[in-house]
This record gives sequence, C-alpha cells and structure tokens, in this order.
Amino acid sequence: MVDTLKKIIKGCLKNNQADQYRLYTLFSKKMYGVCLRYAGSYDEAQDILQEGFIKVFEKLDTFRGQGSFEGWIKRIMIHTAIEKYRERIYHLSVDDLGHKGHAFEENAGPEKLRFEELLNLIHLLPDQYRLVFNLSVLEGMSHKEIGEVLGITESTSRSNLSRARMLLQEMIARQDKVVERAI
Repeated sequence: MVDTLKKIIKGCLKNNQADQYRLYTLFSKKMYGVCLRYAGSYDEAQDILQEGFIKVFEKLDTFRGQGSFEGWIKRIMIHTAIEKYRERIYHLSVDDLGHKGHAFEENAGPEKLRFEELLNLIHLLPDQYRLVFNLSVLEGMSHKEIGEVLGITESTSRSNLSRARMLLQEMIARQDKVVERAI
C-alpha cells in the first residue's frame, strides 16, 4: 500500500489525471466525513471536499513525507473548512450572528446515543461552537492553537467550547425525554 501510494503521489506530481483520480478515490470518503463535521450542510461539505482536494493537488509538492499522508490531507480539509466558515461569517448580516435557531428533530431511538447520532447533534450547533468543539475535542487542538486558526482569543475558544458542551447536553436531555415519552 505504501509503495502504491508513493507511485500515485509521483503520478499526481506529474499531473497524471488517472493517479489524481486514484488518490481522490483512496481518501475522499474519509475526508468527506471530516468535511461534514465542519460544514453547515451536505452540499457545503461536498464543496469543502472539492476545494480541499484542489489544494491537495496544488500543494502536493510541499508534502515532505513526515507524518502520515492521510493526516496531511486531513489538515488541508480542516483549513479549507475554516476558510469557508470565515467567508460565510463575513457575508452574514448583524442580525444573523449569534445563536441560530436550529430545528431539533425528535428521535424515538434507543436511550444511548450512537456515534452517528452524536455527530448529528454536533452538526446542529451554531457554526462557531461547532468549529471550536470539533477542533478541540475531535482534533485535539489547544485553545491557543484554535485561537490562532480562527482568529479569536483563547478565552473565547474556552467559552465557545463550554457553550457547545452545554448545548449538546441540553440536546441530549431533550432527546432522552422524547425517548421516555415514546416508551
């Protein structure tokens, strides 16, 4: 697999479309999952994925072989998602900022949350909270790193993470009540 990946990367560096397609096929499904965690919708996740892979092909010559190639691609996808978020924030009106009124779908499923259900709840968080939550909890970044990436202070990052956790707890509690009523 490692030798095959090296051959594919060499082909991509020569702008071989077949190798670019192979590379995309190898990583697109997993990277779509990463993009989906940061996106506001499925369509936006697809846009992030496409833009991310364009950057992967443009910056492929900068990959030095240190660390995993998959991790390198993942970082590009995350940074692409953050750039998309910044673009969207700059285009919002003042009335759009703050808490979004996300609809919460009642689900009469089992009491214990499946991982997929938790990801769906995370997806319902307001954009800023979702980004900070993902970067901190799922990517393991420090508040200092998050602040640098998002252009916010460390204390704002901490506050956003705290609020994201609080909102998730509220959503889980609401979901548990729906399950109790269904039983």
